[in-house]
Amino acid sequence: MELELEGADLKAVLNRLRRAQGQISGVIRMIEEGRDCEEVVMQLSAASRALDRAGFAIIATGLQQCLADVESGRRDGEDAEQMRARLEKLFLSLA
Repeated sequence: MELELEGADLKAVLNRLRRAQGQISGVIRMIEEGRDCEEVVMQLSAASRALDRAGFAIIATGLQQCLADVESGRRDGEDAEQMRARLEKLFLSLA
């Protein structure tokens, strides 16, 4: 399965990943500074949510592309089923 992110989809995913990257850097800095455990956990939770959202956006794009392939007849039943199983596995990996 080749994922094609373009335009607004690509920008949204990259923004979420950059936000998570910044939050993770913040967590590292907070730990190094000996900040309060509750603050560190809250920041870590925010980073985790940002990563999850980026992952879900990528999976949603993959689903959309897969459905378009199936509807246009570019995949036979077996390929479509295999694709569905892989996308399901990916989705569940984020759950």
